Amino acid sequence: MQWPWRRRKVVVVVVLRKLLTCAICVIALMGLLSVRVHVFPSSKVSDLTDPYKLPTVTQQHELNYQKLSAEKKWTQELTPPHLSKEQAPPHLSKAPLSSHKLNGANGSLDFEKLWKQPSNRDFVPCVQPGSNYTAPDESRGYLLVHTNGGLNQMRAGICDMVAVARIINATLVVPELDKRSFWQDTSNFSDVFDEDHFINALANDVNVIKKLPKDLSSATKVVMHFRSWSGLEYYRDEIASLWEEFQVIRAAKSDSRLANNHLPPDIQKLRCRACYEALRFSPKIEAMGKLLVDRMRAYGPFIALHLRYEKDMLAFSGCTHGLSDVEAEELRTIRENTAYWKIKDINATEQRSRGYCPLTPTEVGIFLTGLGYPSNTPIYIAAGEIYGGDTHMADLRSRYPILMSKEKLASVEELEPFTNHASQMAALDYIVSVESDVFIPSYSGNMARAVEGHRRFLGHRKTISPDRKALVRLFDKIEKGLLMEGRKVSNRISEIHKKLQGSPRRRRGPVSGTKGMDRFRSEEAFYVNPLADCLCKRVSGNVNASTASMR
Repeated sequence: MQWPWRRRKVVVVVVLRKLLTCAICVIALMGLLSVRVHVFPSSKVSDLTDPYKLPTVTQQHELNYQKLSAEKKWTQELTPPHLSKEQAPPHLSKAPLSSHKLNGANGSLDFEKLWKQPSNRDFVPCVQPGSNYTAPDESRGYLLVHTNGGLNQMRAGICDMVAVARIINATLVVPELDKRSFWQDTSNFSDVFDEDHFINALANDVNVIKKLPKDLSSATKVVMHFRSWSGLEYYRDEIASLWEEFQVIRAAKSDSRLANNHLPPDIQKLRCRACYEALRFSPKIEAMGKLLVDRMRAYGPFIALHLRYEKDMLAFSGCTHGLSDVEAEELRTIRENTAYWKIKDINATEQRSRGYCPLTPTEVGIFLTGLGYPSNTPIYIAAGEIYGGDTHMADLRSRYPILMSKEKLASVEELEPFTNHASQMAALDYIVSVESDVFIPSYSGNMARAVEGHRRFLGHRKTISPDRKALVRLFDKIEKGLLMEGRKVSNRISEIHKKLQGSPRRRRGPVSGTKGMDRFRSEEAFYVNPLADCLCKRVSGNVNASTASMR
């Protein structure tokens, strides 16, 4: 009678042991699954429950955004992102943060490499004038300036005209912005730039006034097309001599009127003070730009991609690769009908083979993949309307679905003050591009050059400049099926661009063998690379960047 009881006791014990074993396994498994690998550095973005969802008001104020550099800050209090369901990209995945790596990559090590900034080698801004620099001399007359081109072409021209005014002892009247260019923008100087700050910041360098005095409205004026890339002697001798006959000199154009090199150090430093300190965007633009930067940072480290695939650029350059015959003809007609574009007949194939064409959105996708950036990399598209819209963006979007822009990050109401003003919209893209973790231009136009120079001035922030001529050869092989995307292509792209990531170097001089105007034209532009005129080696123990000197 005792055996059945003992048998039941044994069975109960065995069952209890199995249940206990299962419970231990479940607890252990839950512990393993709960482990999270944090790949975003804490200085970049805080740990969000959904890495691609913009935070709530409370979360936004808890974010520890990367501090902007001491040399330049975009002024705007933190405003919470507020994308509606309609504005938020519908395709954002909810993969964990640890998915930020390419298949076969080495996890966080590759992640750090992708976002690592180049060494600035202790180069810091040194833009203060020398000990013999004096307040502006007594004005001999007034300099009126009509700027020309888009935003960044005008920016460079304005800064050059500040230097010219100093050289010829002129009072500079706040420049007029170009209202007749391709963009037909009606913005005035004060709409785009902080006019009062501009005047006050240059008080020790040049006398600047908002308008020409009324009593001079009928004064004798001379309209001059200053000679391109001219040096000190031209302005000090030829132009300054005009004061003997005229009270007002009007510069018909402002772009490329001053030499890149071989100017006195104080004049070069003045150009940098004008560009990076005095020429600040208007408060409303700075505020909106800062807001866009904050909203992009909510996604984590991001790339600002200057995708110069807009109608005006393609028409001007004559680049038609990947376009339909109808699109190519439309661009040809625009070029033919734009009077101030001198070159009309362009061989598109030859242009592209020489590296003179902007990368197409499809080519940009191959390039970014080759560099190793994973598909969930946040990308800000700094550009106007992309030619062909979704048709030409489809391939890039399929590779990188987190494609953002000012139109996606901000509401229609927020952007309304800037809409229909190309220069103001470009200024917003400029701010985000300067503050991005990585900046990549698809073409070396005025915007790309200006942003690159500004990022160099602020500490040599990572700027990857595509070698378009070398890339085209790779792209053509891929298109013809002679080469497959993969490790071999990635290694080749990475090798080509190893030294094209914004590390310190001196500004390039003229191309060997060039003469005359071609010699000056071939020089690297001053505002692309302010080293060594405005960047110096930090003196040991001296933390004041402005007083650092060359070793």
